[in-house]
Amino acid sequence: MTTTPHSTSFVRPSRAAGPAAGPSASVAVIGAGPGGLGTAMLLAAKGLKVTIYERQPAVGGRTGRISLGDYRFDRGPTFFLMPYVLDEIFAAAGRRLADYVELSRLDPMYRLIMGRAGQSPITIDCTQDIDKMAERIGAIDADDGRAFARFITDNRAKLRSFEPVLRKPFRSLADLLDPKLIAAAPHLHPTQSVHSLLGSYFKNKYSKLAVSFQSKYLGMSPMKCPALFSILPFIEYEYGIWHPRGGCNALMTAMAEVCTELGVDIHTNSPVETITFDGKKANGVVVNGQRQSHDHIVLNADASWAITNLIPPSLRTGTFHANLSPVWSDKKLQSMDYSCSTYMLYLGLTEPVDLPHHTIYISEQYEQNLEDISNLGVLSADPSTYVCNPARLDPSMAPPGHASLYVLVPTSNLKVGSIDWATQAAALREQALDRVSAMIGKPVRPLIAKELQLTPQDWLGQNIAFGATFNLAHNLTQMLHLRPQHELAGVENVWLAGGGTHPGSGLPVIFLSCQIAANKLAERVGA
Repeated sequence: MTTTPHSTSFVRPSRAAGPAAGPSASVAVIGAGPGGLGTAMLLAAKGLKVTIYERQPAVGGRTGRISLGDYRFDRGPTFFLMPYVLDEIFAAAGRRLADYVELSRLDPMYRLIMGRAGQSPITIDCTQDIDKMAERIGAIDADDGRAFARFITDNRAKLRSFEPVLRKPFRSLADLLDPKLIAAAPHLHPTQSVHSLLGSYFKNKYSKLAVSFQSKYLGMSPMKCPALFSILPFIEYEYGIWHPRGGCNALMTAMAEVCTELGVDIHTNSPVETITFDGKKANGVVVNGQRQSHDHIVLNADASWAITNLIPPSLRTGTFHANLSPVWSDKKLQSMDYSCSTYMLYLGLTEPVDLPHHTIYISEQYEQNLEDISNLGVLSADPSTYVCNPARLDPSMAPPGHASLYVLVPTSNLKVGSIDWATQAAALREQALDRVSAMIGKPVRPLIAKELQLTPQDWLGQNIAFGATFNLAHNLTQMLHLRPQHELAGVENVWLAGGGTHPGSGLPVIFLSCQIAANKLAERVGA
């Protein structure tokens, strides 16, 4: 006897609902983050019966919404890149993203403030206009300005060659012989980091910083981030940075609407306690103490947490599977490298502030800041800080004449170092507020009407392994088949979608991951 957990509906009455005809396989999706919602949309559009179980009261996961009175904030991602990837998912469901979400292209894309010891910082308003951006980098170093167009051209070729790799699954060493990967190999520079690769274009450290801080989108230092990811700044300049009205969570709400129109059952306040198995074959989930039968299970919870907590250890023994992909034992997952974490402040202010939509301050002690985060596990004297000011463009994010500031400070995850967040968070709050005050040119503290703080301990409390908000690190030893696979090896009918699997973290590649997972699952059941 099963019961139906509480469900939240997102039906838009003017649109016809109901899935297309097709196979009757039942799929449970654990987690209503971007990967779970995207996978559910694609499977439902192919006619499968899909049920989403989400532990939070609303959809979104790390791309959820925080409301403090009438002030609204994205919980996590605020940058929306490569909209065409999400367009593909909507198109596969017979919909248009533009019918559900209003998007605005940002110019400037963001303001970059690069601290310099004993000098005033270098400030650049970064624009998608390549000629203007070359001039702005040229103001730092004339040769570097001339090199910027070559950097863009080379990374255009790199993304063109590597995007097919980002769109296919990797399950074993044999997959490394794929012609698409072999064709992309000359662009990979596997022995170099983003920072070292940039040395072939730019001489000035601040020119390099302007096109390497994006490795933080993966929660990594550019000194450690593989050279492949020099495509990240290129993606910004090629495709722009976009703001969805209502924040990135509006994308999640739109996807949930389409899911419901296609017949997906979305159950919020419904944490999955375990996956049930018949031998190695998954056959259901336990939700709120009740077993729900399903033919396939898609994990969109934090991958390391979900594998450790939802799949019995007895099914995850050994070191390597027959295809030489790793066995995801507790020991293996604990030994892996993880992204940094983040300290967050969400501030409702009583008046607007003169800041662009995105402002990024890079520490004047940048290398030391990265060392503190990655290896030492201590708080920095001068931490880099990111601020989002969405109400300047989008009045839905704050009351009239007010502002909602999102403040993010990269920090160590809970595997690195031993920061006592119960006692040290207060000092970091003061540092962050001092930095915001410097950005806006006046004290911010008197303007604060609402405030919420999140530390790595809070991210851990949201079932994110080690509080690592960007998932597993993207080292070369944790990419392709060495990352948890879309079809989890060692068990049957368990699938992964999200930042913990290939191709990795960030909204665009998460949407690519759910395309891979959905296509493979649908192929398995004959959809």
